[in-house]
Amino acid sequence: MIRLAILLMGFDTMRRQWRSLALLGGVWCLLGLIIMIDAADGVTVVITETFGYLLIVEGLLAVSLTLGLGGYRGRFFLARALVMIALGLLIVDLPWRNDIANSLLFGIAFLIDGLIRLTAAWLVRYPRWRIIAAVALLEIGLAVLAFSNWPISYTKTVPFCIGVALFLSGATILRLALGLRGLPPAPGAWPLFARSRWLPPAMSLTTPSAEEANDSLIVRVWTPVAAAGEARRRPMVDRYIAAVDRNGVISTGHAAMECGSNLYISHYPGTEIDRSASEFSRVVRADTTNDVQGRFQPSYGCETSQWCEADAMVKFHRFDAAKLQAFWAAYRTDDTYNLTNRNCSVAVALALEVALEGVMRSDRVWRRFLRLMFNPDLWLAAVLRERAEAMTWTPGLVLDYARALRRLVHPSRVRWPSKLRNVLREHRRVRAQIEHAAASA
Repeated sequence: MIRLAILLMGFDTMRRQWRSLALLGGVWCLLGLIIMIDAADGVTVVITETFGYLLIVEGLLAVSLTLGLGGYRGRFFLARALVMIALGLLIVDLPWRNDIANSLLFGIAFLIDGLIRLTAAWLVRYPRWRIIAAVALLEIGLAVLAFSNWPISYTKTVPFCIGVALFLSGATILRLALGLRGLPPAPGAWPLFARSRWLPPAMSLTTPSAEEANDSLIVRVWTPVAAAGEARRRPMVDRYIAAVDRNGVISTGHAAMECGSNLYISHYPGTEIDRSASEFSRVVRADTTNDVQGRFQPSYGCETSQWCEADAMVKFHRFDAAKLQAFWAAYRTDDTYNLTNRNCSVAVALALEVALEGVMRSDRVWRRFLRLMFNPDLWLAAVLRERAEAMTWTPGLVLDYARALRRLVHPSRVRWPSKLRNVLREHRRVRAQIEHAAASA
């Protein structure tokens, strides 16, 4: 989550704040260590329970933020808020004390997430997949620790696991701060956070024309279900991975980006890849044996004339046109296409991050930074980005990622207290209609 906040604030802005970030990371690591040690002198017990109550308060605030939201976005925020409340209650042992059940719940959660990460890393095998596998094994190890009563007793399993999470997040913040310190001040020194498999050559920036600077940036997505036509419906899999039509052919969808008449990002394989179910497990590997020559579509009109209209679109008005042009000029020097390693969604996701880098910079750095950190849309975008880094970018992930980033870059003018009042007013109106209908009957 902090990676995205740094990206939106701008690398140059946050590079000047690297000492403060390093201090924050150090304090976070120290807090995690204190909770893990959990000495029997009562001091760390107070710290642990205080952290639990903070989680409860944050969860309740997050619940209030979800009011008025609909669809998957509202469900995601509500689920995250309820998880925070549940974790807080587990830490402070309210409304009852059940250490074994708490440990088993944590163990199951770590085990499921670890197995998903490990399976994705083993199947895709992209560069640096061993790092993701190591993280997955760490989660599985924590699951085993939670299931057993040794060397950590059931009474301390929950605080210990949370302490590990705090320590690792603090170490991440510290590492990012040190990375910012070593970042060259020259423009175009980005990207700091991109995986090496997606990293384009160094970029040189040019000033865009006035017409290009006023263009809108449009992310277009062909979802797997729409691309497959009559697909066998499988929720979640259809949206974020692939859809299968009645003939057994797998469709992964497509993603593209448009900015004015001179920039269109759409990376395609030069020849169609065999996506039958029998071959899909082979071509999903991200190694060089699955690299093929790619091609770049010239325009959206040309693409739709050969295929069909995109069924989803996200539009941005605030972005850096110069960085976007420089990125695309660098990326298209290599047309290599890989279904999981260098695909259409990878190109669009990278281009979007390049274009939005620094668009939310402010003179009041920490005020803006903290507001971003407490924004639920940043949480959602961070979760989607994490899933993509553990697997790969897909059109479904790009679509939801772009929507979350748009809400961050172009926030609604309506504040959440107003949203709460609107929800209560709508609730009373619907209730009155129901009562009136019942009385009439």
